[in-house]
Amino acid sequence: MKVSPNTVVTLDFTVANASGEVLDSTEGKQPLQYLHGTGYLVAGLETVLENKLAGEDFEVTLTPEQAYGEYDESLVQSVPGEMFDGMEVSEGDTFVAETDDGHRPVTIVEVAEEYVKVDGNHPLAGMTLSFKGVVREVRAATEEELAHGHVHGEHDHDHDHHHEGGCCGHHH
Repeated sequence: MKVSPNTVVTLDFTVANASGEVLDSTEGKQPLQYLHGTGYLVAGLETVLENKLAGEDFEVTLTPEQAYGEYDESLVQSVPGEMFDGMEVSEGDTFVAETDDGHRPVTIVEVAEEYVKVDGNHPLAGMTLSFKGVVREVRAATEEELAHGHVHGEHDHDHDHHHEGGCCGHHH
């Protein structure tokens, strides 16, 4: 079966920056499993994986536009310190903020007495990234996976959201 929309794809990959420094890898960890065609992966990588078969290798270098976008200075903002009232925050911490555009991951870049400077850019924004790896498995998604828009499986117990009655429909 070929990688196409509504297939569940399992892959091993390594991603490096323009200097060749490895930023993330599945080596020594679980392979990545995702539902193709849902925008789970960056657009440039989904395009490269389209029509690949299990066992096929891939290697691609993506511009920022094809990956996590250009770095946007307007997403760096200073917010009043009291917004973090009672929270211990330090540079490099990441958390999900409520914004006008919905939930957005932000990174704290500076902590001062009166304010905290946060950066709403993806940590890899503005970077040219090289991905390489191999497609391990391709299978049709189940009806439940299509309905939920993500993969269910033996390795997928750490959901970051909850459905009524549990993610897999078990009613207690």
